[in-house]
Amino acid sequence: MSDTDEIRVLLSDDQELFRAGLAVIIDAAPGLRVAGQAGDGFEALNRVEELEPDVVLMDIRMPEMDGVEATRQLFSPERASRRTRPLRVLVLTTFNLDDRAATAIRYGASGFLLKDTTPAMLCDAIRTVYTGNAVLAPHDLSTLLDGQFRTRAPAPAAYSSLTEKEQQVFLAVAKGHSNADIAGLIFASESTVKTHVGAILRKLGLRDRVQIVVFAHEHGLV
Repeated sequence: MSDTDEIRVLLSDDQELFRAGLAVIIDAAPGLRVAGQAGDGFEALNRVEELEPDVVLMDIRMPEMDGVEATRQLFSPERASRRTRPLRVLVLTTFNLDDRAATAIRYGASGFLLKDTTPAMLCDAIRTVYTGNAVLAPHDLSTLLDGQFRTRAPAPAAYSSLTEKEQQVFLAVAKGHSNADIAGLIFASESTVKTHVGAILRKLGLRDRVQIVVFAHEHGLV
């Protein structure tokens, strides 16, 4: 695998010793490479602009600017429009089903990991979010988001522009089904499902499958 094929990871955590441990694990994993490090949210924003990593491992609790606010700013329209490659954020937290992690997911993060996760799970999670998928079981993600969206907003007009088949695929993705599962549900090939997912993301202005789940909960569609 060439350097250009490696998943480039930025580590953002205020504990230097913890970052050093993460760096050893990631650099030893096939296909992964540490692109840089940051000690707080402000530094993370600057390093993302400078290094254009593929995935940011973002600690939720940091001084100066925490991981939630840094995630919000990373996915602001202004910053996103300047980006030349997709960016994924994977939140690190010490608490399971953390409300602050849920807020970060609303802002654009692709899921969260507990800090005591295993090295193998950490590396698998980085690869998972890199492909646009969530690192969180569908039930847990739904539990988190249900607490975030106690008041649902009406679905925007863009949702009505989805075809009947696209709405079927949308709801299946929102419930956590894989492309293989969805192919069986709608009696189509996986490549057809991928085409439908691509059309859904484009019509709704969403980045990835995780944002489909967020959109569905925000508008009470599941």
